Amino acid sequence: MNITDIAVEEYVEVDTSTRLGKVRSIFEEKNPKGIVVTEDGEYAGVIGERDLIKSRIEDDTKASVVMKNAPRVKRTEHIREVARILVEGNVKIAPVYEGEKLYGIVTEDGILEAVLDNLDAITVEQIYTKDVVTITEEGHVGQAINRLRENGISRLPVLNENGRLTGVITTHDIVEFVIRGENRLGRHDRSGDTDRMLDIPVFDLMSNPVLTATPEETVKAAVERMFENDIAGLVVSDDGEAVDGVVTKTDVLRALTFTEEESMDVQITNIALLDTISREHIVESIESVSDKYQDMAVHHAHVRFHEHKEKLRGTPLLQCQIRLRTSEGQVAGSGEGYGSEHAFHVALDKLERNVLEMKGFKADEEYRGQLLRKLGDL
Repeated sequence: MNITDIAVEEYVEVDTSTRLGKVRSIFEEKNPKGIVVTEDGEYAGVIGERDLIKSRIEDDTKASVVMKNAPRVKRTEHIREVARILVEGNVKIAPVYEGEKLYGIVTEDGILEAVLDNLDAITVEQIYTKDVVTITEEGHVGQAINRLRENGISRLPVLNENGRLTGVITTHDIVEFVIRGENRLGRHDRSGDTDRMLDIPVFDLMSNPVLTATPEETVKAAVERMFENDIAGLVVSDDGEAVDGVVTKTDVLRALTFTEEESMDVQITNIALLDTISREHIVESIESVSDKYQDMAVHHAHVRFHEHKEKLRGTPLLQCQIRLRTSEGQVAGSGEGYGSEHAFHVALDKLERNVLEMKGFKADEEYRGQLLRKLGDL
């Protein structure tokens, strides 16, 4: 299946010189899935809601400062490849070209709507993220922003003093809060003081009750719930109080990229951060680890890079996380280093140590077969 019928011609466009105050207003008024940024009429990049809270950027800052360079895709591109591009680029939209002309955009939601009926073959348990970053009710908005930014995520489950789930706060909640300013302060009249706004307790902004998914339900049911409530993810919980993980639309897109090719399926998020290391080297290195353990079949590998502000002689400090989905369960490793090559190999060493220690994981031998049988005709 290609994206010929999924790409849409309607999109919001701004120039690189547009101020972020205007961009934030566009998100509030039009609620787009993303914005295409152009310079002198030519495509330059895209902006998503998450990009607006990466740092406390003033409203008069130009759009070019926060835009991302999402790769162009052809209108006839295969849906699997487009899903990979969105996940690896950490974006929700990509520009679609027909020849040399910008035709429109393809969105995360457009892809998921097109494959929705195929998603009843897999369960939430098979794709959700188990390593969850949370925040307490007493945590402040500024702390929430830092955790979202530092971990490259879009939502934080909120826990009470007993560690039970009471709410969730998302990038959308914070963007809306910043835009509306004093109107969202409620009983906290802080007169628009930005620093004081960041001191507002998360409890005042979080959504409640929390929409959840159980590990056993189908991904189709979970995605339908996301669409019905206009949200991008669900907290995974067996009982509605204990947090098992989070499942997002990005997790579902990642599952669409799994293939039956002989080479290992490896996906890289924030691939633009690769400097002295290539995608091929990353794949070969992970394969070399998995080859040492013949009883462990690796179905999928996800490598995620995240950039910190710190630098050493111009080289940024990066965090690298590697997660493998194997026949013996999930195993991960993470590490930090200056530059992508250093960070990757620190994470790879940790991953191998964790593989050696892996015990008692539930096998998921049927996972790949179930998924590929249902998605094979896409």
